[in-house]
Amino acid sequence: MVVDATNPVESKFGHNHRKAMNEKPSRFSRRSFVESSALAFGLWGTSTATLGYGAETANTPSLPVVSPVNARHYGAKGDGTTDDTKALQAALEAASDHGPVCSVPAGSYRLEGALTIPAGVTLCGASGGVPHSEHPIGTVLLAFGGKGQPEGEPLLTLKSNGVVRNLTIHYPQQSLPDVSPYPWSIRADGELCQILDLTLTNPYQAIDVGTKWNELHLVRNVFACPLKTGVYIDQCTDIGRIENVHFNPNFWTRMALKPGFPGGDIKAWLEKNLVGFKVGKTDWEFISNSFVIFPRIGFHFDDFGHGPGNAVITQSGSDICPVAVRVDRTQPHAGVQFANAQFMSTVEIGLENRGPVKFSNCGFWGTELTHEQIRHQGESSVVLTACHFTGWDHAGKGDPCIRASGRHLIVNGCEFMDEGRRAIILEKGLRAATVLGCTFRGQNAVEDQSGGDVKVGLNTAA
Repeated sequence: MVVDATNPVESKFGHNHRKAMNEKPSRFSRRSFVESSALAFGLWGTSTATLGYGAETANTPSLPVVSPVNARHYGAKGDGTTDDTKALQAALEAASDHGPVCSVPAGSYRLEGALTIPAGVTLCGASGGVPHSEHPIGTVLLAFGGKGQPEGEPLLTLKSNGVVRNLTIHYPQQSLPDVSPYPWSIRADGELCQILDLTLTNPYQAIDVGTKWNELHLVRNVFACPLKTGVYIDQCTDIGRIENVHFNPNFWTRMALKPGFPGGDIKAWLEKNLVGFKVGKTDWEFISNSFVIFPRIGFHFDDFGHGPGNAVITQSGSDICPVAVRVDRTQPHAGVQFANAQFMSTVEIGLENRGPVKFSNCGFWGTELTHEQIRHQGESSVVLTACHFTGWDHAGKGDPCIRASGRHLIVNGCEFMDEGRRAIILEKGLRAATVLGCTFRGQNAVEDQSGGDVKVGLNTAA
């Protein structure tokens, strides 16, 4: 059975599907979920125990094959000059009834307004993978609305289980050095929203999974040159995932879209304004294979009004910037963990942080602005394991690689590669520290001014 998505025909599953997607999400605990799931599985298992592998019941229904809704059939032109906002929204609404995929063929679609992707609907461009702004031959959304209105309606709002994928977003009227504020490019509002396989050339604020309550967001394969904020995470009450997200000015400076890059010192602007990954309340957040270059702050953890969060970050990095990681507040029981990461600047742990901060198998090297590579002031523990450090105290003023006045510090199995420079200074306020099994390139590498319980042993200097 084939349902023609261009005709106002509803499949026999359509009514219940929309009803389910519009119901208010249940926010029960993980324990109740596991218990109810176990019960359901037990009942299901009992009812099917007599079926062998690959067996089918005689009553198995044949599912309908649904064609995507073609946005061109609803009046979208894709010629770069016609305002396609209303036509694309009409196509998205049609996909809600007859989709769930709204296909947007190759072309440049001018948007003077904003779009809402209904619950369960996918807005899909023409690219087979991630489009590149140097080769904009697929689907491009040209954002003209919202200029000068950073708190305005986002260009795209994804309702629960909404998806956007395989297209490019470009702001033709953006400029340097007079950067114009715009609303968020994409906002998630609900459960399991997915932002996949996109390039955003020059968004002021790129991806918002924090302004609205959300769970289980998935942001994957996103490439952009954000000017103010890359990803904002907050109000997430069940595990969110950020995977393979890269922020680099090349996606604007090298693009082939018209008008081209306006010129100007993009690096200077980003170093004064950009926060790559802004992380508030989330339980939990898994971030992997993600990267930002030239930010003011690479990764920032704080309470932005809904409580702090916790996160695990792997195979990621913050490159050539004043502050690679800033930890102001995290959940006391969980904190934040980095593994197999790289940083070309400084990590700061603020006075109000209570959660543990851990770095394992990470590399740190400095820039011309680097003083210390770790500054720990928080009422928390900082743990550094199997990390290596080079390039601190660039100005030669005697700054250590690690300056700690926070509660606890554990440094084990790390290598400090700069010859003759003080590696660690423990200052008043620190209560306890362990420095064990490290390699230094000079004598008297650890200076204890704290008066705390400090153990230093089994280190080498050569």
